[in-house]
Amino acid sequence: MANTTKTFGPDMRVGSGTWSGPRSIGVSAKAYQELKTTLHRELLGKIDLEKLTSLEDVRARAQVQQVIQDLIVELETPLSTSERDRLSREVLHEVFGLGPLEPLLQDVTINDILVNTYRKVYVERAGRLEKTNVVFKDDAHLSHIIDKIVSQVGRRVDESSPMCDARLADGSRVNVIIPPLAVDGPILSIRRFGKIPIGAEQILANRTVTAPIFEALKAAVRAKLNIVVSGGTGAGKTTLLNVLSGYISESERIVTIEDSAELQLQQEHVVRLECRPPNVEGKGAVRQRELVINALRMRPDRIIVGEVRGEEALDMLQAMNTGHDGSLTTIHANTPRDAVARLETMALMSNLNLPEKAMRQQIASAIALVVQIARMSDGTRRITYVTEITGMTGDVVAMQDIFIFEKLGIDVSGRVMGRFRATGVSPKFADRLKKAGIILPASVFEHSFEV
Repeated sequence: MANTTKTFGPDMRVGSGTWSGPRSIGVSAKAYQELKTTLHRELLGKIDLEKLTSLEDVRARAQVQQVIQDLIVELETPLSTSERDRLSREVLHEVFGLGPLEPLLQDVTINDILVNTYRKVYVERAGRLEKTNVVFKDDAHLSHIIDKIVSQVGRRVDESSPMCDARLADGSRVNVIIPPLAVDGPILSIRRFGKIPIGAEQILANRTVTAPIFEALKAAVRAKLNIVVSGGTGAGKTTLLNVLSGYISESERIVTIEDSAELQLQQEHVVRLECRPPNVEGKGAVRQRELVINALRMRPDRIIVGEVRGEEALDMLQAMNTGHDGSLTTIHANTPRDAVARLETMALMSNLNLPEKAMRQQIASAIALVVQIARMSDGTRRITYVTEITGMTGDVVAMQDIFIFEKLGIDVSGRVMGRFRATGVSPKFADRLKKAGIILPASVFEHSFEV
């Protein structure tokens, strides 16, 4: 092949080289991966990536794609137009994006991307898992993509630090775990978050909750009741928290605290805080508890903790009890009662040696509502309980269900049948709604709604 030189704008010359790729793609996936790897390696030898970063993204991609297509033309193996386009597109993803993951990341219907070693990639659509035909070349290829992800947020993952949480530019949450902790090879999990946050219209259309129940939740947020959203992994806790937070007044100062930034609040006056992992020496970590304590010095009207998971629970409860009404958080638990028990356990992790009764009194006076959300067997999400904490009965936190979802069965298509039902109990927080100027009709707390 004759030596060639490509120019990328003023003073952006790239070196020359000889293409030595395989002469035949064959039919095996392995041969195709080898061809793509060789093409990628040859491309990196012909372009200057540092100079490319000075160009705007669209222009840089177009010029690199032209180089890729020139290299493909020089292949002696005959390729169809569709094969050339696919090869060109995938190599471009390797240079500018996240390789084989790029098509999945561009698919807005995908909620989760689960890479179970380089050979198997699963996705979740509409609450259901399905296997894809996406594969990586080998462990080294997957590790390279992982390094690109974590380095973008200033984090690292290696044998000395084999677990890592990170996020993508669009806010999607990433978890990585590699050998020796992952026995079969690197594991990558990506929790997607839409560019346009899900709003009330979507959760009502999806029958996650009915309009009357949602009106009661909106009223609780506006009346500055402290609310805990409880549920299992993937149940939709963060999504629901985002939706509820949308009803906080624009006149209030909101401070959010998260282990990994996920919330997408729409208000203008929002201060976002994020935990920091330890550095290479294992020092410098900033935990949620320290951020909660610091947030109290930032004159917040409301504090939103993305997920309470440790000793920060006590500081959060104290904040709720000392003038920061209307605070919101999420917690992993299967029922409202379990959520209260978990809060108690986590608060006890603060090592302040508080009596159990005193701790329960803190919870009973701080939390007004526990909203339980669950993912059904058909992939749909439902708010299964809206439970009010009414105080203490002896040494026990007293609770009463205001709304519940009753599962009635599954139809022939596998869809979960059920109904939302008001228990008929008039909530004690109704007085607080009235004081806030919010009047809900009594019928809200009496009706049932089939879904």
